[in-house]
Amino acid sequence: MTAIATTHRDAAAAPALKDHNLVADFGTPGVIYEKRLVRTPDGKPVPGLFNAWITLNNPAQFNSYTTDMVKAVILAFRAASNARDVVAVVFTGAGDKAFCTGGNTKEYAEYYAGNPQEYRQYMRLFNDMVSAILGCDKPVVCRVNGMRIGGGQEIGMACDFTVAQDMARFGQAGPKHGSAPIGGATDFLPVMLGCEMAMVSGSLCEPWSAHKAYRLGMITDVVPALKVDGKYVANPLVITDRYLDEYGRIVHGEPKSGEELAAAKDVLKKGVVDLSLLDEKVEALCAKILLTFPDCFTKTIEELRKPKIDAWNANKENSRAWLALNMMTEARAGFRAFNEGTKEDREIDFVALRQALAAGTPWTDELTESLMPKARAGR
Repeated sequence: MTAIATTHRDAAAAPALKDHNLVADFGTPGVIYEKRLVRTPDGKPVPGLFNAWITLNNPAQFNSYTTDMVKAVILAFRAASNARDVVAVVFTGAGDKAFCTGGNTKEYAEYYAGNPQEYRQYMRLFNDMVSAILGCDKPVVCRVNGMRIGGGQEIGMACDFTVAQDMARFGQAGPKHGSAPIGGATDFLPVMLGCEMAMVSGSLCEPWSAHKAYRLGMITDVVPALKVDGKYVANPLVITDRYLDEYGRIVHGEPKSGEELAAAKDVLKKGVVDLSLLDEKVEALCAKILLTFPDCFTKTIEELRKPKIDAWNANKENSRAWLALNMMTEARAGFRAFNEGTKEDREIDFVALRQALAAGTPWTDELTESLMPKARAGR
């Protein structure tokens, strides 16, 4: 940890401060905790005051969190919450492909699938991670550097603010891969979006662009990240002009199709991702927080978090129990399919499953095997 710095003239006479952290060292290669000097709105660093950056560092697996990473995130948020010299927390992921895509599906498929008693213990840790974000004494800014999907979307929505690069995508994946988004999404989405759009986002597993997420009020701000010939351009894969289609619907943020999509992909190939504007926007938001009364700001966000916290606390324990038992049936099949399938085919045979269940077929090893992508490929 970075040592506390102070410019107060009576610092030398101050009594020794107590350490309220649970452990002295919570480091893991999968989670980086660091302090960066906070800056004023005009960009000047402020001596002795910091933003705590908590970075999910598993880019090879799209920053999906392992069990050890979940434990480290909990402790990192506690440390940031306790740090007297921290103004805000920035929660992000390594690289430019993903903030987080949720739980580590390899670990899920190879260890937790078929072991509900183990997954129940894991979900205790996951619940504590979400609660650590919701209960942080400092405002939490989610810096979305890429995909925010599944459990990654859930821990992102637990944050107070979200600033995203506009190539990012947001959404749930559970009903496509053997789970239900009850690690926060079903609690937070109705509060943030209203019931109908929450239903669409939570159940259909169709990711939204950052522009659509911004339009619907899911995130605070969005900035371009793609540079073509040295200049930033908006995400070419989505419609960024604001207009109505022939049915009177707003199409801003919706994906392009046909010839427009083909041309957009050509633009994408010519560009490089540069997150400099994302960092500037995050720093600017933290600078606004800096220029407020700290206790008044903390009380304000505590009150504004209550709708999310109330929904979360009402459901997290029964959700934990259901998710554990689900590891014997649909999750066991879904996570295995994702882990064992190819990039082009990571889903079970949904039609065959529904036909089997309609015929009263019990969940057996034989049924699970028959649903795998390799089984479908062999038919």
